[in-house]
Amino acid sequence: MLTYEPKMKGLTDVPGIRVGHASDFDALTGCTAILFEGGAVGGVDIRGSATGTSELDTLSPGHVTSRVHGIVFSGGSAFGLEAACGVRRYLGAHGVGFDTGVARVPIVPSAILFDLAIGKSGVRPGREMGEAAAAGASDAAVVEGCVGAGTGATVGKLFGMKRAMKSGIGSYSVSLPDGVIVAALIAVNALGDVREPSTGKVIAGARVSESSREFVNAERAMLSGQTGGFGNTTLALVATNAVLTKVMAGKLAALASIGVVRTIAPVNTMLDGDVTFAVSIGSKTAEIDVLGVAAIEAVEQSILRAVKSAKSMGGLPGLAGSAR
Repeated sequence: MLTYEPKMKGLTDVPGIRVGHASDFDALTGCTAILFEGGAVGGVDIRGSATGTSELDTLSPGHVTSRVHGIVFSGGSAFGLEAACGVRRYLGAHGVGFDTGVARVPIVPSAILFDLAIGKSGVRPGREMGEAAAAGASDAAVVEGCVGAGTGATVGKLFGMKRAMKSGIGSYSVSLPDGVIVAALIAVNALGDVREPSTGKVIAGARVSESSREFVNAERAMLSGQTGGFGNTTLALVATNAVLTKVMAGKLAALASIGVVRTIAPVNTMLDGDVTFAVSIGSKTAEIDVLGVAAIEAVEQSILRAVKSAKSMGGLPGLAGSAR
């Protein structure tokens, strides 16, 4: 069993952000609501080719809305996009949203991951689960591991689910001078292996056999002609209390994606729906390139924490040992 270093609160170290999970541990699926009730400037970077998303156009610099009020990560494949409806309903009931003059409409982009191959494929996050995640959101330390959108997350699926490993959600924050914070939250459900960025050593991924804890190294296996592993996605969100425009938020998301590339291999494949969001909520000042370096570190550490905090579930081993 691997251990991982304690952190601060993770994403909620950025003031004004609340995070809530809703999990179905029988069906092994769930969703995660990240709320910015005061509004946040957002951007997005899409690297995967099997994405499932909604309302990403609201993050465009040309869109009439200047801020988003929440972001939702969900399991359930495309069915899970319904979870954002519940978050939108929760925020609307609390008077949060874009003021249209006749009503406030919450702006809630969302993205999904494919977890239908573990647990019960006929049970997916819906509006009720999304609303429950939003209602339970708080600024406490982010709960990590097999919860929320990470409940059914797995990694190392090049040889199919039976030789994969359990994964989950991880979150980490980096503090910069003058009180600037850059933090990340990531649901890791990758085709590839997770490896230590500094050494390239695989710590979770495709195994030699169903009973083995020895890793194949999926990247090398692909170079030998191995293909396969349907149903993957890594969903990432980085946040900062530094002021950004929509254009710069998009740039921060692109820089943060470097952390995903450094920590997962292979990554951004035709079978991955990888998406990275970035949000700015605060009044601090910092150079975008400095924020980008911090975002890369926060993403790397969040991915490592996602697998190190994942317990064994659904017949797959996790680095944190057996679930109670």
